Amino acid sequence: MSRPPLGRPPANVSKEQKRQANESERIRNSIEGKFGQGKRTFTLNRIMPQLSHTSETAIAITALHKCGFN
Repeated sequence: MSRPPLGRPPANVSKEQKRQANESERIRNSIEGKFGQGKRTFTLNRIMPQLSHTSETAIAITALHKCGFN
């Protein structure tokens, strides 16, 4: 995945660069959609831990709880 370069956009952009940008945007949109679905469905927006391993644990517990493994 790539992102647009910072700064002023170039005057001439090749077709390959446009194609790559569109492909990257499609991938990002699908990933962001899954994050949004997780936030709505599994209330992942309420997870507040700051460390990565505690966030992963909170997400796993939420997923297990929502799947019926209480």
